[in-house]
Amino acid sequence: MDPLTLLVTGAAIAVTPFAAIALWHLVPVIFRAFIGTIGSCAGWYLRKKTDGRRALIIRATEDGEASFREKNEANGAVGGGKADGEEGNTDREWTGIVGFFHPFCNAGGGGERVLWAAVRATQQRWPKAKIVVYTGDHDVSKDKMLSRVKNTFSIDIHPPTIHFLYLSTRHWVLATTWPHATLLGQSLGSVIMGWDAFSLVVPDIFVDTMGYAFTLGLSKLLFPKVPTAAYVHYPTISTDMLESLDPKSAVGNQGVNAGKGAGFKGALKRHYWKLFAALYSRMGASVDVVMTNSTWTQGHIQSLWGARRKDRSRQHEIAVVYPPCAVTDIEEAVELTEQAEKKREKCIVYIAQFRPEKNHKLILNSFAEFVQSGSAASKDAKLVLLGSVRDDSDSRRVYELRLLANELHIKDRVIFKLDVPWSEVLEWLGKAYIGANGMWNEHFGIGVVEYQAAGLISVVHNSGGPKLDIVADIDGEPTGFHATTTTEYAEGFEKAFSLPDPLAVRLRARKSSRRFSDEEFTKRWLAQLEKVVGAMP
Repeated sequence: MDPLTLLVTGAAIAVTPFAAIALWHLVPVIFRAFIGTIGSCAGWYLRKKTDGRRALIIRATEDGEASFREKNEANGAVGGGKADGEEGNTDREWTGIVGFFHPFCNAGGGGERVLWAAVRATQQRWPKAKIVVYTGDHDVSKDKMLSRVKNTFSIDIHPPTIHFLYLSTRHWVLATTWPHATLLGQSLGSVIMGWDAFSLVVPDIFVDTMGYAFTLGLSKLLFPKVPTAAYVHYPTISTDMLESLDPKSAVGNQGVNAGKGAGFKGALKRHYWKLFAALYSRMGASVDVVMTNSTWTQGHIQSLWGARRKDRSRQHEIAVVYPPCAVTDIEEAVELTEQAEKKREKCIVYIAQFRPEKNHKLILNSFAEFVQSGSAASKDAKLVLLGSVRDDSDSRRVYELRLLANELHIKDRVIFKLDVPWSEVLEWLGKAYIGANGMWNEHFGIGVVEYQAAGLISVVHNSGGPKLDIVADIDGEPTGFHATTTTEYAEGFEKAFSLPDPLAVRLRARKSSRRFSDEEFTKRWLAQLEKVVGAMP
């Protein structure tokens, strides 16, 4: 071999490892660039496709405002429905489209209360903005939707600036569509539903209020310059969920998946969940502004999304924005005085849907242990279970709970109240003594806030939102009790019924509940959304 060939061969051999390393690092960059280009092209296509509908929304808003103003003037009203302080405030002149992604907006639960309180706050802050809600509730018109919001939540939405765009792909996120690999299936379904939404109109700001992180990731892929925001009620997957699979872990006996990580199938489930958690983290890292409903949720979202968000230079911290609760309505309905104290009945209420994670069995067993103690406090005490029944599985669960009450010999002391109206819930809040909560790692606990607003002595699970945010000391004094085991709950009931000055605790609990009012939510929500509007190009 001649010297030149030898030199070239040696040089090639020498640089091969470095070339391989460079290629190894370049492939992901090239792949991301390729995907980004595809995404941007698809985003451009969607913008062009939906330009016509955007124009229609703008025109419909202008016509709606004119009609609304004329109607008000005809009725002698002043102001045309505009928010107070609009005049002369140029910061309120933003006219873009805010898209709220909430496919089940007519469900009437706590998540929907957050949505509508957020919409109202956004309308008041930016009266000229257009609000679009992406929903799958095809059977409900705009008028009926807003009427239900008013009747259910006492929230008035300004009609001219809100528009509903109807999704045809909501079935893709139903658990029944994905009997296996449900977490991944529903997330992929949310991507299909997200494409459906953007095919209707591309907003100037995209806000997810249901927890569809993969839809937010799709938004960033298609429209990198469109600011995004997320209100997270609970993480789709959490470190606690992963730990609960291990029967030997500290939480291996908690939750609906407790101990299911054993054996070959359990090992597959653990690996599947870890892979999903990694994908979930990537999606969450793309969001510009993240809000969580509690300290517990914030901690888990931070552990999952935090590192990647930092890598992507997301400048806004993950913020806690407590959900708005009916604190004012309950205060007006329930009196806390010495006279009202005499009308309280010796009963414990548990307000919760009859879902497995609500752990009604724990409360029944605890109440039975309390009754069987034979203490003076337990004499004539009753347990009232109030909750909604969604389907046949919930109905079967109620039947099983009735059987359990019979087996525990407390049948005559347990009252089941199913699908009762809010007016009856208020009655029980006004006359009950204790409010119970049995769910492990309840992400927030609106029902517990309602207990506090009504002045009930809370006995709640020693985890999640009820522990970290709600049943906390006020002025250095307790507002309720925490428990984990049946014995601890029974002891909590005993302590609550034996308080020497229950009215003082009730008043502290009510004071505590005011942290979760509509006004507090509005203040925190706008502080975060202003960051998104400020990021507009």
